[in-house]
Amino acid sequence: MQLANIFFAKFHYIFMLLKPEKTPEDTLLSVEPGLIIWTIIIFIILLLILKKFAWKPLLTSLTSREQSIRSSVEKAEQLRAEAEELLEENKKRLEKADKESRKIIIEGKEFAEKIRNDLVKKTHEETSNMIQKAKEEIERKKIDALNELRGEIANLAIQAAGKILDENLDAKKQKKIIDGFIQRIPKN
Repeated sequence: MQLANIFFAKFHYIFMLLKPEKTPEDTLLSVEPGLIIWTIIIFIILLLILKKFAWKPLLTSLTSREQSIRSSVEKAEQLRAEAEELLEENKKRLEKADKESRKIIIEGKEFAEKIRNDLVKKTHEETSNMIQKAKEEIERKKIDALNELRGEIANLAIQAAGKILDENLDAKKQKKIIDGFIQRIPKN
């Protein structure tokens, strides 16, 4: 340390000798060799001190900051990629759900159409059966009414013929003759 002091003292003495005395023309922009040398020396000393005490912590701090930024960027990229994958997966699920819902709607419409057709067919069959039964019932009632009418006509004819013939024929023969006559009457 003493050596450095001696060195600075000698430098200072040399520069003082070289330094001219100040004149009124000296300004801030004037060049002074002694000041330049001392500025360079102080700057170099400052660099050495900074290198020894501050450079490593600064580099360590910058390196750690760079690493944290790099890891944050990588993590952000990873999260973005995962988000894109999830988005794609959700889009696929949505498309699949949409297709399934359309399929269910189509199947529902087809099922409803089938049920409607079955109901219409069943109703037509029931209506046809009811009409057929009604026709059969009407025909049966018509036949019953005609038979009853024939019987009444036969009885009336027997009574009329009996009065006319005054009992020339017995009741069985008259009935037989009248039934034969009635059979010749058209069924309509």
